[in-house]
Amino acid sequence: MPELPEVEVTRRGVAPHIEGRAVRKVVLRRDGLRWPFPTALGEQLSGQTISATGRRGKYLLIHFQHGTLIIHLGMSGHLRVLPPETEVQKHDHIDLIVENADGSTQALRMTDPRRFGAVLWHDAADGPLDSHVLLRGLGVEPLEDGFTGQLLFEKTRNRNTNIKQVLLAGDIVVGVGNIYCSESLFRAGINPKTPARRIGLARYEKLAQAIREVLAEAIIQGGSTLRDFINVNGQSGYFQQTYFVYNRTGQPCRVCAAPIRQIVQGQRSTFYCVNCQK
Repeated sequence: MPELPEVEVTRRGVAPHIEGRAVRKVVLRRDGLRWPFPTALGEQLSGQTISATGRRGKYLLIHFQHGTLIIHLGMSGHLRVLPPETEVQKHDHIDLIVENADGSTQALRMTDPRRFGAVLWHDAADGPLDSHVLLRGLGVEPLEDGFTGQLLFEKTRNRNTNIKQVLLAGDIVVGVGNIYCSESLFRAGINPKTPARRIGLARYEKLAQAIREVLAEAIIQGGSTLRDFINVNGQSGYFQQTYFVYNRTGQPCRVCAAPIRQIVQGQRSTFYCVNCQK
């Protein structure tokens, strides 16, 4: 599943092509993906100008004056900017046709082979965007100033759940998915099985810094190649080439040479080094 870095890479890729552009039309090739497409989406967006793009956790946001289009890439979805006449493939489900300054057009096309993605609409008349049912329970953004070791420490004093599951839950900090969680815990030297309440402030400060660094580095490297994920230009990310623990079961730790271990936590694979992570 595309995680925060992949979504942010996608946002940065599409932004120059759609921000400040008027939508000429919306092309829907099915009734919906994980959920039905918004009713009369074409009528809502045609003629309207995209004011900005954004991201909240793993949700890509396309802002208009009268509301926001909320896009989730699901397990294998991606967005590409293409000429509108580009041949449509089997899993190309929606095009947002925008007008360029010279009067020509281009398409923001969403492809989703597994159809676990989503395209939803939040009308400005329905209140603040953060009140949307998919967004209102999300924690702080890990790359913003509000995310600190102090926050992690304070929010985990009564949590007996292991730190890996606490980070994945998304109610304290959002967007730290499975890959980047394993990598961050390794960098901070924290065993993923450690109960969250047993981690002290100093270690949480180190973990918060590790999360920020890992996510920032992944964004710079274009994210990770997650099966079907490709960025807007059809290219794969390269962060997977620098993994220290993720998907390296049995291989020697890059720091101490001990074999990387794999366990299952909450039905998700966790990778760690027993020597480097105490």
